[in-house]
Formats: sequence, C-alpha cells, structure tokens
Amino acid sequence: MKQLVFRTLQADEIDCRVGTVTDAGVSLLMYKDARVDMRLLDEVVGTMNWKRDHEIINGNLYCTVSIYNDETKEWVSKQDVGVESNTEKEKGQASDAFKRACFNWGIGRELYTCPFVWINLRQDEWRMSNGRKQPKTRFYVDAIEYKDGKVSYLRIIDDRGVERYKWGKHDDDAVGAACLEAAGAGDLKELEAIYHKYERQYKSNTYFINAVTKRKNELSAA
Repeated sequence: MKQLVFRTLQADEIDCRVGTVTDAGVSLLMYKDARVDMRLLDEVVGTMNWKRDHEIINGNLYCTVSIYNDETKEWVSKQDVGVESNTEKEKGQASDAFKRACFNWGIGRELYTCPFVWINLRQDEWRMSNGRKQPKTRFYVDAIEYKDGKVSYLRIIDDRGVERYKWGKHDDDAVGAACLEAAGAGDLKELEAIYHKYERQYKSNTYFINAVTKRKNELSAA
C-alpha cells in the first residue's frame, strides 16, 4: 500500500468545543466531526475502499477503520476506543471511537498541535443552565494555517463575526502565491479550477477574491 497522506483540515471543517469554564471565560478545544472523517476517507481512498466496524471489548465500545490495500488485496485496519457523550451514550461512544480510529490513520492529527485557546467573556455572554453558568456565545475557526504539519496560525471569531482570538503569524506569501496563480489563468475554466482549489482557505480573503474577479473580468472582455 502506498503511504496514505490525508490533507490538513480546513477552517470550516474544525469545530470549537468549550473546555474549562471559569467566572472569567472559557478555554476552547479544536475538534473534528465524524462527517469530516467520512469525507476525507471518501476523498483519499474512495467510497468503496474503506469500512468501519464496532465491537464491545471488556465493556467498552471500539471502532475499527479498515482501508483496502489494492496491492496485497487485503484490508489494513486501525482501532480505538470511544468515550460516551453527555447526551447520547451509545451514539456518542460510536462516533468518538470512529473519530479516534481515524486519528490513528492520520486524519486531523494536526489538531493536537493547536495552541491553548482562552477567551474572556463579557457579562452578557453567559446563561444559566441547571444552576450553572454556561457561555451562550458560539465560536468558530475563521482561519488556520500549518507549517511542517503543525498549526502555525489560528484565528477564532464569535457568532457575530468579531475576532476573539488570534495566534501565530499569517502566511501572506501563501495568499500572494494564490493571487498570482489566479492572475495567470489562461481561460475561465482554468480560473474556476484555481478558485475552487483555494476556496476553502481564501474565500473570505479580500486579496484573493479581488485577484480572481479582476482576472475574470479580463478574460470575459478578451
């Protein structure tokens, strides 16, 4: 089997989960949804070339993710155990075991390199739940970049689009390279392919969108 390489997760594939809660604010953990794992498995190995199985071992629910090795004509498997969620015990365990098994295959492993994220909360950002203070503001990963397989830049916004956390240095050179590629597109079909190539990363980047729009206008007028 050729070495499998799963791409790093894009910003809209990463969720923010509340970790520690104090009177001052909250810590956030970056995690992936099981649907992201399914999408990447489909994307890299093909929909017909992977499978998942669950089994109980010593009272714990395990998931085995197997990928077909076309060279040896056999399945290669990696397994991990799940932890139940606070809401749906069996479903939570099954999903967690699946995500952990996919981590073993390398999907989303770069999330382990995320920095510690702490966000201070204002008084109007709290709500009471079962007699305890809980944050009512939701947070989202707006941008993330990697270097050598590790997180090098992270920006988090709230549900109003306000920046609440930023860490690392944004790679302006990467955006510039994408803009140059768009500016050099030979026709509209090539430009569309370039846009979709960088859409997840730079769909909210003004420089990239302007470069694509300018080249589109140039090609349309030619």
